[in-house]
Amino acid sequence: MKRKLFYIFAVKHTFTYNMVRILFVCHGNICRSPMAEFVMKDLVRRAGRESDFYIESAATSAEEIGNGVYPPARRKLAEHGIACDGKRARQMTRADYERFDLLIGMDDWNIRNMRVICGGDKDNKIHKILDFTEYFGDVSDPWYTGDFEATWRDVLAGCQCLLKQL
Repeated sequence: MKRKLFYIFAVKHTFTYNMVRILFVCHGNICRSPMAEFVMKDLVRRAGRESDFYIESAATSAEEIGNGVYPPARRKLAEHGIACDGKRARQMTRADYERFDLLIGMDDWNIRNMRVICGGDKDNKIHKILDFTEYFGDVSDPWYTGDFEATWRDVLAGCQCLLKQL
């Protein structure tokens, strides 16, 4: 399925200036999506491909707008040498659908909300992060589970597989 997803995406999209624009999305933009944003930025940097990507993250809700990355998520990133200084939660908008080539949600609920915000997904840009892996499924929300290690593993696997496909 993941190859089919990327094939459909690659055939339908041409990237502006050869840069792939990715928006990672979760409910509040303080745990999972900023983890994905900064993990992907780190992977891209290590691969020497920074000029090939523009990466951000956003929330489907307005609950955490302006707040920084949740401290346990910040600590988990720091354990792996990844900084997320200056990141503030922002809400996804309909305009993001046109601004980004890929909009990557963390779970089914995010995907539903993203489609509502964007008015659908006519260009097949909206996907779940684990759909790029062999696991599929949802990234659990550590806000509720407290398991930032499991979230880290899922986000890392999703980002690694996505980068390989791009």
